Amino acid sequence: MASDAVRRLADEPVDHRFKGLPPDAQTAGLTVGGLATQARGLYDGGFTTPVLTLDADALEHNLTALGEYARRHDLAFAPHGKTCMAPQLFERQLEHGAWGITAAVPHQARVYRAFGIGRIFLANELVDPAALHWVADELAADPGFRFVCYVDSVRGVQLMDRALQGRGAVVDVVVELGAGEGARTGARTDEDCRAVADAVAATTTLRLTGIAGYEAEVPGADPDSVHAYLRRLTGLAVEFDKAGRFAPDLEEIVVSAGGSAWFDAVADVFAAIPPLSRPVLRLLRSGAYVSHDHGWYTRLTPFNRVPEEGGLRPAFRLWTQVVSRPSPTQAFVNAGKRDIAYDLGLPEAELVRDALTGEERPATGIRVVKLSDQHAWLETGSADDVQVGDWVALGMSHPCTIFEKWPLIPLVQSDGTVTDFVRTFF
Repeated sequence: MASDAVRRLADEPVDHRFKGLPPDAQTAGLTVGGLATQARGLYDGGFTTPVLTLDADALEHNLTALGEYARRHDLAFAPHGKTCMAPQLFERQLEHGAWGITAAVPHQARVYRAFGIGRIFLANELVDPAALHWVADELAADPGFRFVCYVDSVRGVQLMDRALQGRGAVVDVVVELGAGEGARTGARTDEDCRAVADAVAATTTLRLTGIAGYEAEVPGADPDSVHAYLRRLTGLAVEFDKAGRFAPDLEEIVVSAGGSAWFDAVADVFAAIPPLSRPVLRLLRSGAYVSHDHGWYTRLTPFNRVPEEGGLRPAFRLWTQVVSRPSPTQAFVNAGKRDIAYDLGLPEAELVRDALTGEERPATGIRVVKLSDQHAWLETGSADDVQVGDWVALGMSHPCTIFEKWPLIPLVQSDGTVTDFVRTFF
């Protein structure tokens, strides 16, 4: 059930803040909800190019696929919200069984709380005093709120303790085990992890609740090295439990990992965690699955390795329009770096929609070769591949940097009807 804050998103006016929406909707003074109730067609309802869309069927399929996967493997699921930063999608994920939502930075957690998210896993270190004060105030004001974040250094623990003194709250933390030399954050050695755990135990403001990490950061990640890292992580959890390092008043011990590239390895290794002194919350954090993509995660999805487990579908489509055709081998569409995710590869041309007939055909022979700020450069095989005015659908890679470019995204049914809009906050 949608929260009041999510329902109020429908009351926002349709205006200049939102790319691709029909100009006449603003002229008519429509709200986002009012425009949605009109169920306009994407191609003939006044939408302007470029316009990013989410496929409603693919979105529902992906939400169901990961929800069922987590249940099948006895995993709790806290999808990484930085992928989409869309409260409507957070609620859909919670409806499909998510334990909570993962954040990367305090701002994201503040967005989550503004929309009523009751469990937040901050997969990052947090040493900013102002942000820690906010966390403490949220915990003190709402006894039902659950917040967990990383720690990976004794100094970080000391800074957190200093900031939290006298704030009236105890913050749950997990020691982050680094994925190896050259990886990102995280304590590099087991001994470092023990020192961080001991530092937490010496405070009255922090409570050690578990062990966590991010397996995609393993240098040169492959099945063997990822499994080895995850076994090291779970072994550390077992050791800490035997040594009594976890807080004595815990109801459960948190063991967490799992991006969108290796959740099969997480399921394998987490299934082998032996019984501990308290129940184990095996927390998976994959996030890119919600929209999937046409490149990076399509190649890396664990469902490629274990196809009998299911599959994901790309839900994004960026509709652009050919605005210039200066030669038989070159064309330009009206979307570029301002609109397209390009940090993990150039987009792929998928479909061409004829400007005169509305007929769609595969974008055979069409390739994106370069991006400018507001143009994508297309290389074409013949003069007949596209014409000025045709719509060209692009598939893109890396959801994290797609959502952030589009504050309001039409949700499109299979027949092209726009039935809702997804609001993002970056």
